Amino acid sequence: MLIIGILLFGMIAGAGAQLILQRGTDINWPLALVTGIIGSFVGGLFFSFLAGDGLNLRPSGILGSIFGAVAVTLVWEWIQGRRGPKKEERSRHHVGS
Repeated sequence: MLIIGILLFGMIAGAGAQLILQRGTDINWPLALVTGIIGSFVGGLFFSFLAGDGLNLRPSGILGSIFGAVAVTLVWEWIQGRRGPKKEERSRHHVGS
């Protein structure tokens, strides 16, 4: 039951990050799950550093998770942008008859 709760919490945090960033009209649920779970730890790391506890890697609450998910989503999109255009965006060369 705990695993299901963690997965749902991660999806909510990741979906919240996508809504904050306003990326398209649909929510990418696999991306929301991954960024929400990773974002929880990123947010916990950031807020523990701000609190003066050092760099302790720990999960955070909903606000820290959404903050971390926004950061992870932005990094993911930056990495995807550096890889080049998607297959659909590449120009197609047609052989003239």
